[in-house]
Amino acid sequence: IMAFAPHHRRDGGGLYSFSSRPRAVESRPRYREPPPARSMQRAHGNIMYDRRVVRGNTYGRHTGRPDPAETRRQPAVRQRSPAQRAAREQLRGSSPEALLGRKHVHMQTERYLEELSEVLVSENAECQTDAFLDRPASPLFVPAKSGKDVATQIEEGDLFDFDVEVQPVLEVLVGKVMEQSLLEVMEEEELASLKAQQRTFEELRNSRLAEVQRLQEQERRHSQERERRIAQQKEVLRKEKETAEKIAARAITQQYLAGLQPAVFSSLRGHGFFYDPVERDVETNFFPWLMAEVNDTLRKRSTARQTLDNLIQDVCRKRVEAFMELEAQQHTNDP
Repeated sequence: IMAFAPHHRRDGGGLYSFSSRPRAVESRPRYREPPPARSMQRAHGNIMYDRRVVRGNTYGRHTGRPDPAETRRQPAVRQRSPAQRAAREQLRGSSPEALLGRKHVHMQTERYLEELSEVLVSENAECQTDAFLDRPASPLFVPAKSGKDVATQIEEGDLFDFDVEVQPVLEVLVGKVMEQSLLEVMEEEELASLKAQQRTFEELRNSRLAEVQRLQEQERRHSQERERRIAQQKEVLRKEKETAEKIAARAITQQYLAGLQPAVFSSLRGHGFFYDPVERDVETNFFPWLMAEVNDTLRKRSTARQTLDNLIQDVCRKRVEAFMELEAQQHTNDP
């Protein structure tokens, strides 16, 4: 982060230039340093130094609302962050432990003491209400009279003659009845013609629907037959392809095995898988027995030869001893 001096000036070319060079802003801690122990002791020892304590009257005299003058005189309480509150709680000392045989208790500090009790005082009271009365019937509405009552005398035939006055009424009634009858007859004829047209249209529509269904069924059969023929042709082509592949594989196999079979048989014969039973019997049974007999015979001959050598050696030694004794006696006999 770079900080610039707020003082600037404009040069002759119309550009702004700062009076000082840009410099980096020094880093500062996020929270302020805790106060020293002496100031904290003084602040906690005397509540007059605590800004949270409001001095003066905070309510009006009669309205119960805060007094604006007192509110203006109150110092502004600054909101502290959670970290600052936690630091102040750590630095703030708690009450010392009670002495032996004593204990801390909560007490009231209000001006007037109030008895604290968990039992609420209650009283029962009763009252009897009157029974409900039936509502009286509403009186009939009679409008108030207006004007004066007068009377007059009308003789027979003064107002109208029925035979003369009823003629236009009858003409109108008969004409309306005839007109209505004609309209109903025409409506019935029109309904009959509409029903006939509707029957003709339904018959034509049913015939066309039957024709459409027949064509759809025919098209469905044709499509099924076409799909079946296509499936049969695909199956025939698949079988022909498989047959061709099998024939090609058989030809390649025969061509490959034509020279492989003699080589395999010769290799198996060389490794001893194909053998003559008589030759195998001679090799496995006769040759071991023969070698054992030969070894036994040679061992016996070696033993006999060693025994004969020992006998010859003993005889020669005894003859030498006898000869030496004889010579010794001859030397002693000759004076």
